[in-house]
Amino acid sequence: MDKNLYVVLMAGGIGTRFWPYSRNAKPKQFLDVLGTGKTLLQSTYDRYGSLCPRENILVVTHEEHAALVREQIPGIHDDQIVAEPMRKNTAPCIVYAANRIFLKDPQAVMVVSPSDHLILNEKEFLQTTQKAIDQAKSQDKLITLGIKPTRPETGYGYIQFLESKSHLKKVKTFTEKPALALAKTFLESGDFVWNSGVFIWGVNAILEAFKRYLPEMSEAFEEIRPKLFSPEEKPLVMQIYSQTKNISIDYGIMEKADNVYVSLGNFSWSDLGSWASLHEASPRDENNNVVNADALVYDTRNSVIKGPKDKLVVVQGLNGFLVGVFENVVIICEKDKEEMFRRYVNDLKAKQNGNEYL
Repeated sequence: MDKNLYVVLMAGGIGTRFWPYSRNAKPKQFLDVLGTGKTLLQSTYDRYGSLCPRENILVVTHEEHAALVREQIPGIHDDQIVAEPMRKNTAPCIVYAANRIFLKDPQAVMVVSPSDHLILNEKEFLQTTQKAIDQAKSQDKLITLGIKPTRPETGYGYIQFLESKSHLKKVKTFTEKPALALAKTFLESGDFVWNSGVFIWGVNAILEAFKRYLPEMSEAFEEIRPKLFSPEEKPLVMQIYSQTKNISIDYGIMEKADNVYVSLGNFSWSDLGSWASLHEASPRDENNNVVNADALVYDTRNSVIKGPKDKLVVVQGLNGFLVGVFENVVIICEKDKEEMFRRYVNDLKAKQNGNEYL
């Protein structure tokens, strides 16, 4: 158990591509998406519990969901919940958490992880993570976990690495969500991996990177560092968030820094970012359907059927569809058209009573 290791779970998203199951009041990280009896956040929290003391696991979330975190992780201390006043992508939440950790342990190593991903073969995952943690203790590397691709996936980011004998490879390029032809080229080349969105670094290494590549953001948080964990923290953070950039850690730092490495993993992974990825990760029947409902299904293939136990769902003659009954929304649409879910949500925002369905 590494007392100098801290884990930051990012749980601030709203899961637009998982609408209408994922809603503003309870986004997908707070849902038992896979029917395991645990929410995605609970599963992720438990996964890291063998690497560091539980009190060293921080959860970053929007302040409106802080109560959900307390409810789903009984015993979590208020100091472990990093409540954001607004969503400004991943860079602000990471530098905020890093400054809090620095106050507690200036030589700490941080693991930053999404809270809503699926990881199978956890033993292999934890071994890969531990190797990266050991490398990060030198406080001079920014490391991300890469997963060997199994198909030319267009919904993931890719990392190209320079070959070396070490399991830790120097990163050459990042590419976000390539077109299919390019994804096929990446797969064939052998020197590209999927970007898992899991990062490992020393707290000094990441704070130095912020100083260099996002200096205004760095300075703003460094200035209020002495006031963290005090009653003054909340209004000061609100002021910073209202003025800071909306920028990802990938674009703001990882794509620019020259000390970025990838640790190669061989575990099964999915970002569970869409209904299509849920379909792939779930048990399926003889017709390749995922059925999680009281349902009668006829002549239907490659589909997801989800609904409450107190409603009968009858489906006939569909191929590649999502059929879902979620509280006040019934949805029937092609499950693979991710871009449409953003359109549904945007159209609802413009609708007079749309918010009641979000």
